Amino acid sequence: MMTVNEVSKRTGVSVRSLHHYDAIGLLKPAKVTLAGYRLYGDEELARLQNIMLFRELQFPLKQIKEILDSPGFDQKEALAQQIQLLELQLKHTQELISFARNIQEKGVESMKETDFKAFDKSELVQYAKEVSERWGTTAAYAEYQQKAKGRTDKEQEDLGSQLLMQFAELGKLKAYAPEEPAVQERIAAIQQFITDHYFQCTNEILSGLGQMYTEDARMQSNIDKAGGEGTVTFASRAIEVYCKKA
Repeated sequence: MMTVNEVSKRTGVSVRSLHHYDAIGLLKPAKVTLAGYRLYGDEELARLQNIMLFRELQFPLKQIKEILDSPGFDQKEALAQQIQLLELQLKHTQELISFARNIQEKGVESMKETDFKAFDKSELVQYAKEVSERWGTTAAYAEYQQKAKGRTDKEQEDLGSQLLMQFAELGKLKAYAPEEPAVQERIAAIQQFITDHYFQCTNEILSGLGQMYTEDARMQSNIDKAGGEGTVTFASRAIEVYCKKA
Protein backbone atom coordinates (compact mmCIF):
# COMPACT_ATOMS: atom_id res chain seq x y z
CA MET A 1 0.00 0.00 0.00
CA MET A 2 1.14 3.53 -0.77
CA THR A 3 0.21 6.80 0.91
CA VAL A 4 -1.15 9.71 -1.08
CA ASN A 5 2.25 11.42 -0.91
CA GLU A 6 4.02 8.32 -2.22
CA VAL A 7 1.52 8.01 -5.09
CA SER A 8 2.06 11.68 -5.90
CA LYS A 9 5.85 11.28 -6.00
CA ARG A 10 5.67 8.15 -8.16
CA THR A 11 3.14 9.44 -10.69
CA GLY A 12 3.61 13.21 -10.72
CA VAL A 13 -0.07 13.75 -9.92
CA SER A 14 -0.37 16.38 -7.21
CA VAL A 15 -1.68 15.50 -3.77
CA ARG A 16 -4.35 18.15 -4.26
CA SER A 17 -5.52 16.40 -7.46
CA LEU A 18 -5.60 13.00 -5.75
CA HIS A 19 -7.72 14.47 -2.96
CA HIS A 20 -10.05 15.95 -5.59
CA TYR A 21 -10.29 12.61 -7.42
CA ASP A 22 -11.31 11.00 -4.14
CA ALA A 23 -13.92 13.70 -3.43
CA ILE A 24 -15.66 13.26 -6.80
CA GLY A 25 -15.47 9.45 -6.72
CA LEU A 26 -13.05 9.20 -9.62
CA LEU A 27 -10.27 7.51 -7.64
CA LYS A 28 -11.09 6.28 -4.16
CA PRO A 29 -8.27 4.95 -1.96
CA ALA A 30 -8.26 1.26 -1.12
CA LYS A 31 -8.66 2.19 2.54
CA VAL A 32 -8.37 5.11 4.92
CA THR A 33 -6.52 4.57 8.22
CA LEU A 34 -7.90 5.61 11.59
CA ALA A 35 -5.52 8.55 11.42
CA GLY A 36 -7.14 9.63 8.13
CA TYR A 37 -4.32 8.58 5.78
CA ARG A 38 -5.42 7.46 2.31
CA LEU A 39 -3.79 4.22 1.15
CA TYR A 40 -3.64 3.03 -2.47
CA GLY A 41 -3.00 -0.46 -3.84
CA ASP A 42 -2.23 -1.92 -7.28
CA GLU A 43 -5.86 -1.71 -8.41
CA GLU A 44 -6.02 2.01 -7.61
CA LEU A 45 -2.70 2.66 -9.35
CA ALA A 46 -3.97 0.85 -12.47
CA ARG A 47 -7.07 3.04 -12.46
CA LEU A 48 -4.90 6.14 -11.99
CA GLN A 49 -2.87 5.16 -15.07
CA ASN A 50 -6.10 5.15 -17.08
CA ILE A 51 -7.09 8.51 -15.63
CA MET A 52 -3.71 10.01 -16.53
CA LEU A 53 -3.86 8.73 -20.11
CA PHE A 54 -7.38 10.03 -20.65
CA ARG A 55 -6.42 13.37 -19.07
CA GLU A 56 -3.45 13.57 -21.46
CA LEU A 57 -5.99 13.15 -24.24
CA GLN A 58 -8.04 16.08 -22.88
CA PHE A 59 -11.01 14.03 -21.62
CA PRO A 60 -12.97 15.86 -18.86
CA LEU A 61 -12.87 14.22 -15.41
CA LYS A 62 -16.62 13.56 -15.44
CA GLN A 63 -16.33 11.73 -18.75
CA ILE A 64 -13.35 9.71 -17.53
CA LYS A 65 -15.35 8.57 -14.49
CA GLU A 66 -18.25 7.50 -16.71
CA ILE A 67 -15.91 5.52 -18.96
CA LEU A 68 -14.06 3.77 -16.13
CA ASP A 69 -17.29 2.97 -14.25
CA SER A 70 -19.06 1.67 -17.35
CA PRO A 71 -20.34 -1.92 -16.81
CA GLY A 72 -18.76 -3.01 -20.09
CA PHE A 73 -15.38 -1.32 -19.53
CA ASP A 74 -12.54 -3.45 -20.88
CA GLN A 75 -8.99 -2.52 -19.92
CA LYS A 76 -7.34 -4.00 -23.02
CA GLU A 77 -9.79 -2.38 -25.42
CA ALA A 78 -9.50 0.97 -23.63
CA LEU A 79 -5.70 0.83 -23.81
CA ALA A 80 -5.84 0.09 -27.55
CA GLN A 81 -8.13 3.09 -27.99
CA GLN A 82 -5.83 5.29 -25.91
CA ILE A 83 -2.87 4.26 -28.07
CA GLN A 84 -4.87 5.04 -31.23
CA LEU A 85 -5.78 8.47 -29.86
CA LEU A 86 -2.17 9.17 -28.87
CA GLU A 87 -1.01 8.17 -32.35
CA LEU A 88 -3.57 10.53 -33.92
CA GLN A 89 -2.40 13.25 -31.54
CA LEU A 90 1.22 12.58 -32.50
CA LYS A 91 0.33 12.72 -36.20
CA HIS A 92 -1.42 16.05 -35.65
CA THR A 93 1.59 17.43 -33.74
CA GLN A 94 4.01 16.29 -36.46
CA GLU A 95 1.90 18.03 -39.11
CA LEU A 96 1.98 21.24 -37.08
CA ILE A 97 5.77 20.99 -36.71
CA SER A 98 6.13 20.54 -40.47
CA PHE A 99 3.83 23.55 -41.01
CA ALA A 100 5.90 25.72 -38.66
CA ARG A 101 9.21 24.62 -40.20
CA ASN A 102 7.90 25.42 -43.65
CA ILE A 103 7.10 28.95 -42.52
CA GLN A 104 10.54 29.20 -40.92
CA GLU A 105 12.29 28.15 -44.14
CA LYS A 106 10.10 29.76 -46.82
CA GLY A 107 8.18 32.52 -45.07
CA VAL A 108 4.46 33.10 -44.62
CA GLU A 109 4.10 34.22 -48.26
CA SER A 110 4.80 30.65 -49.46
CA MET A 111 1.87 29.19 -47.58
CA LYS A 112 -0.94 27.60 -49.61
CA GLU A 113 -4.51 27.14 -48.48
CA THR A 114 -3.99 23.38 -48.22
CA ASP A 115 -1.10 23.86 -45.78
CA PHE A 116 -3.57 25.00 -43.13
CA LYS A 117 -4.99 21.47 -43.00
CA ALA A 118 -2.29 20.88 -40.40
CA PHE A 119 -4.68 22.56 -37.94
CA ASP A 120 -7.52 20.16 -38.75
CA LYS A 121 -8.28 18.04 -35.66
CA SER A 122 -11.51 16.52 -36.97
CA GLU A 123 -10.12 12.97 -37.17
CA LEU A 124 -8.85 13.14 -33.59
CA VAL A 125 -12.09 14.70 -32.32
CA GLN A 126 -14.24 12.13 -34.13
CA TYR A 127 -12.31 9.17 -32.74
CA ALA A 128 -12.41 10.61 -29.21
CA LYS A 129 -16.20 10.93 -29.61
CA GLU A 130 -16.45 7.30 -30.70
CA VAL A 131 -14.40 6.19 -27.67
CA SER A 132 -16.68 8.14 -25.36
CA GLU A 133 -19.83 6.72 -26.96
CA ARG A 134 -18.41 3.17 -26.87
CA TRP A 135 -18.46 3.21 -23.07
CA GLY A 136 -22.03 4.38 -22.78
CA THR A 137 -21.77 8.00 -21.60
CA THR A 138 -25.47 8.39 -22.34
CA ALA A 139 -28.81 8.84 -20.60
CA ALA A 140 -29.07 5.04 -20.53
CA TYR A 141 -25.86 4.83 -18.51
CA ALA A 142 -27.10 7.53 -16.14
CA GLU A 143 -30.27 5.45 -15.63
CA TYR A 144 -28.14 2.37 -14.98
CA GLN A 145 -26.19 4.27 -12.30
CA GLN A 146 -29.43 5.35 -10.65
CA LYS A 147 -30.87 1.82 -10.57
CA ALA A 148 -27.59 0.31 -9.33
CA LYS A 149 -27.12 2.88 -6.58
CA GLY A 150 -28.82 0.92 -3.80
CA ARG A 151 -27.63 -2.55 -4.79
CA THR A 152 -24.94 -4.56 -3.08
CA ASP A 153 -22.13 -6.22 -5.06
CA LYS A 154 -23.86 -9.56 -4.47
CA GLU A 155 -27.13 -8.25 -5.91
CA GLN A 156 -25.28 -6.92 -8.95
CA GLU A 157 -23.63 -10.32 -9.43
CA ASP A 158 -26.96 -12.10 -9.14
CA LEU A 159 -28.49 -9.85 -11.81
CA GLY A 160 -25.57 -10.59 -14.12
CA SER A 161 -26.10 -14.32 -13.59
CA GLN A 162 -29.83 -13.94 -14.29
CA LEU A 163 -29.09 -12.11 -17.54
CA LEU A 164 -26.74 -14.90 -18.60
CA MET A 165 -29.52 -17.38 -17.81
CA GLN A 166 -31.65 -15.53 -20.35
CA PHE A 167 -28.94 -16.20 -22.94
CA ALA A 168 -28.70 -19.81 -21.78
CA GLU A 169 -32.40 -20.21 -22.65
CA LEU A 170 -31.78 -18.56 -26.01
CA GLY A 171 -28.89 -20.95 -26.63
CA LYS A 172 -31.33 -23.89 -26.46
CA LEU A 173 -33.00 -22.49 -29.59
CA LYS A 174 -29.91 -22.31 -31.82
CA ALA A 175 -31.32 -25.03 -34.08
CA TYR A 176 -34.15 -22.67 -35.06
CA ALA A 177 -34.00 -19.79 -37.53
CA PRO A 178 -33.55 -16.37 -35.88
CA GLU A 179 -36.94 -15.34 -37.30
CA GLU A 180 -38.84 -18.11 -35.48
CA PRO A 181 -41.46 -16.77 -33.01
CA ALA A 182 -39.94 -18.71 -30.08
CA VAL A 183 -36.55 -17.09 -30.73
CA GLN A 184 -38.03 -13.63 -31.11
CA GLU A 185 -40.01 -14.06 -27.88
CA ARG A 186 -36.75 -14.86 -26.10
CA ILE A 187 -35.12 -11.70 -27.50
CA ALA A 188 -38.12 -9.69 -26.28
CA ALA A 189 -37.64 -11.23 -22.82
CA ILE A 190 -33.96 -10.23 -22.81
CA GLN A 191 -34.88 -6.68 -23.83
CA GLN A 192 -37.47 -6.51 -21.03
CA PHE A 193 -34.99 -7.87 -18.48
CA ILE A 194 -32.46 -5.17 -19.36
CA THR A 195 -35.18 -2.51 -19.14
CA ASP A 196 -36.40 -3.76 -15.76
CA HIS A 197 -33.00 -4.02 -14.12
CA TYR A 198 -30.52 -1.78 -15.96
CA PHE A 199 -31.92 0.92 -18.28
CA GLN A 200 -34.64 1.59 -20.86
CA CYS A 201 -33.53 -0.82 -23.58
CA THR A 202 -34.89 0.71 -26.79
CA ASN A 203 -34.58 -1.17 -30.07
CA GLU A 204 -31.74 1.15 -31.02
CA ILE A 205 -29.84 0.33 -27.83
CA LEU A 206 -30.63 -3.38 -28.17
CA SER A 207 -29.27 -3.33 -31.73
CA GLY A 208 -26.03 -1.76 -30.47
CA LEU A 209 -25.77 -4.37 -27.71
CA GLY A 210 -26.21 -7.13 -30.28
CA GLN A 211 -23.17 -5.82 -32.15
CA MET A 212 -21.17 -5.28 -28.97
CA TYR A 213 -21.74 -8.84 -27.79
CA THR A 214 -19.87 -10.17 -30.83
CA GLU A 215 -17.08 -7.58 -30.60
CA ASP A 216 -16.37 -7.74 -26.86
CA ALA A 217 -14.25 -10.84 -26.16
CA ARG A 218 -15.32 -11.05 -22.52
CA MET A 219 -19.03 -10.79 -23.30
CA GLN A 220 -18.69 -13.31 -26.12
CA SER A 221 -16.97 -15.77 -23.81
CA ASN A 222 -19.57 -15.37 -21.03
CA ILE A 223 -22.58 -15.70 -23.33
CA ASP A 224 -21.16 -18.71 -25.18
CA LYS A 225 -20.30 -20.30 -21.85
CA ALA A 226 -23.90 -19.84 -20.71
CA GLY A 227 -25.69 -20.94 -23.88
CA GLY A 228 -23.11 -23.05 -25.64
CA GLU A 229 -20.69 -22.23 -28.43
CA GLY A 230 -22.21 -20.03 -31.11
CA THR A 231 -24.86 -18.51 -28.83
CA VAL A 232 -23.46 -14.99 -29.09
CA THR A 233 -23.48 -15.09 -32.91
CA PHE A 234 -27.01 -16.51 -32.92
CA ALA A 235 -28.14 -13.87 -30.41
CA SER A 236 -26.68 -11.08 -32.53
CA ARG A 237 -28.52 -12.30 -35.64
CA ALA A 238 -31.79 -12.75 -33.74
CA ILE A 239 -31.50 -9.26 -32.23
CA GLU A 240 -30.90 -7.82 -35.70
CA VAL A 241 -34.09 -9.48 -36.97
CA TYR A 242 -36.05 -8.33 -33.92
CA CYS A 243 -34.98 -4.69 -34.24
CA LYS A 244 -35.64 -4.54 -37.98
CA LYS A 245 -39.18 -5.83 -37.76
CA ALA A 246 -40.16 -3.71 -34.75
